[in-house]
Formats: sequence, C-alpha cells, structure tokens
Amino acid sequence: MAGFQFKQFSIAQCSTAMKVSTDGIMLGAWADVSGAMRILDVGTGTGLLALMCKQRQPKAIVEAIDIEQDAYQQARDNIKHSPWPDICVEHVDALNYQNNQSFDLIITNPPYFDDALKAKDSKRNLARHTDSLGFADLIALWQRVGSANCEMAVILPTEQAQKFTQLACLEGAYLKRLCEVKTTPSKAVSRWLMQFSWQPCDCDKQQLVIHAGADYSQQYQRLCKEFYLRF
Repeated sequence: MAGFQFKQFSIAQCSTAMKVSTDGIMLGAWADVSGAMRILDVGTGTGLLALMCKQRQPKAIVEAIDIEQDAYQQARDNIKHSPWPDICVEHVDALNYQNNQSFDLIITNPPYFDDALKAKDSKRNLARHTDSLGFADLIALWQRVGSANCEMAVILPTEQAQKFTQLACLEGAYLKRLCEVKTTPSKAVSRWLMQFSWQPCDCDKQQLVIHAGADYSQQYQRLCKEFYLRF
C-alpha cells in the first residue's frame, strides 16, 4: 500500500498491519499536548501519533512503543526520515514497559476487538485485538509510567469507549475532554475522542462531524489543517 504524505512528514506503511486511519489523524490533531513535555505513544504502528505530537509540541520528549517487530521497524524508518529523528522508538510489550522518567501524556489508538473473529494475519490481530493489550492493562500502564498529572488521550468506538471510561473512572480517573464523532450529520456517533486526568475536573464535551456532503466538513478541516496537504 502506498504511503501517506502530510505537510511536514511522510508515512510509509507497507510493513505495518494497521495503516494510517482517520481515527489516528483525528486523535493526533485533537489531543491536548500543550502542557506535555514527555509524551508516550503506545502501540505506535507507523509512528503517526508520535510524529503528530512532536510536530505540535516540538520541545517535548516523545517516545513510542510497539510489540510487533515490523511495526517497530516501520515506525523507526518513518521517524528517521522525518524532521524529528530524536523520537525514541522501542520494540517492547506495553505490559512489560518501564521507564525511569514519568510521562505527562500517554496517547494511544488502542486495540478494541475482544470477541470478533480474528484475521489470519497475526500482525493484524496484535494491532486490533485486546488479547495483546486490554483496557485494564492500558490503564495500569498509565498508572505505572505516568506522573501524578499525566493525562491519557484515546480514541475508541462508542461501545468500547463507554467500557473504557467506566474502567478508568473506577480507578479514580476523570474524563476531562470528550468529543463525539459522527461520520456525517445524520449518522449516529461512531467514535469517542477522550482525554482523561487523575485530577478532579469537569468534562469539556464537544461533537465533530467528519463529512459534509461530498467533502470533509469545515470543522474537520480546521482540526486537521496542520497535517493534510489539501487543507
């Protein structure tokens, strides 16, 4: 599959199971990275979210991890050829990941299929199914490597997002920001963009529509204008 050209970097994706997606682009553009000086991208895949975070917060130290060997190598190559080759990529299972310095933000487009039929491609199963990284595991990682003020930014389909929110709140987290995403104005909400905090807060709730007619909505274009070549 052909790569994806953004305004400041390009993504090769021939070796990764999960390609550049609207979900990933939305999350990378929407997440609040303003106060984060150490950022961890969990399940980096192509390296997309790490690169988007670095573009938006150039002074931040950005690290990325992935359990799958080919994804790790693809992310390394994409980052090497980007304006930010200092992004650190590690080939490691998130369940075993440790770091000497805590993070201010964890960002992830996580696996969310739990009882769906699995593909024949084992790499795709690693990327898509919660066998490799369950929601409770992801929250535990946040607790383990995040600072007291560390936030977590996640995108999930609506049903899985509700489950994730419930688990996070049971652990003492607060939903700080929520953006409900619709494909078109008439469609039901299909994705939740979420940012959680350990600090008590009110939830800033928004809604985003991706398509208006045959083109992207003005709202979506404003969100992603720093990345898409055509916007």
